[in-house]
Amino acid sequence: MALYLIIVQAHFVMNNIFEGMIWFFLPAALVITNDIFAYVCGITFGRTQLIQLSPKKTVEGFLGAWICTIIFGYFMTNVLMRYKYFICPVNDLGANVLTGLQCDLNPVFVPQPFSLELFGLDKTFWIEPMQFHILGFATFASLIAPFGGFFASGLKRTFNIKDFGESIPGHGGITDRMDCQFIMGFFAFMYYHSFIAVYKASVGDIIETAINGLSVDEQLEVVRGLGKYLYNQGAVSETVCQNQNLEMLPLLMIYRFSTASPVSSSADEL
Repeated sequence: MALYLIIVQAHFVMNNIFEGMIWFFLPAALVITNDIFAYVCGITFGRTQLIQLSPKKTVEGFLGAWICTIIFGYFMTNVLMRYKYFICPVNDLGANVLTGLQCDLNPVFVPQPFSLELFGLDKTFWIEPMQFHILGFATFASLIAPFGGFFASGLKRTFNIKDFGESIPGHGGITDRMDCQFIMGFFAFMYYHSFIAVYKASVGDIIETAINGLSVDEQLEVVRGLGKYLYNQGAVSETVCQNQNLEMLPLLMIYRFSTASPVSSSADEL
């Protein structure tokens, strides 16, 4: 149980951090916000008990926290998207908030036009797709992630304890504050890699894969296939694709991918 609650979840959380601080900070902030507003709305409007394992949780607090979490997520996302330190993947472990990060923005952070036709009105709005994704994050943090807290409550009831620790007076321990994060970290990891991540392969990665995973004959077949493709695209002449010039083709392709200037179609000139 300790391995599941600590090691496994830490693995997903650390991967989220390396993809960009926003994928750690925002889900964690949504869960904390939901916890706070569930308490506030429950105290203010709560009448109906939600679950027997947590007698103080109410249906009114549960639904009120959902609405408040969506509103908070929308505005918090607007703030975090302005800073590349939060939205850029971490490729340099020495980077910090002072040195900053530079990257090509993920398309979800780039404003896109969306048309809305309603009651005869046709308007076009420019909005980042991330604002739509945050609805999914906020909904999960409000409706599903709290079950991590219910699970933790069941563990505490089993061992007849009120809290996991006493490091935070009046609240319990660190684990008590992070119980809902058990599910949220895994969800953020799966959601990012399923719907948001952009996978790009570099020339070096492809060459390394071909060298390590293919036989010599298969490597030659790859070179021939690329040669035919480049010829069909008009990037190289027919003479380059001939067998006697086959050894020149890898050099031509490397040159083409490493420079922005026009490439000569003659293998002899290369």
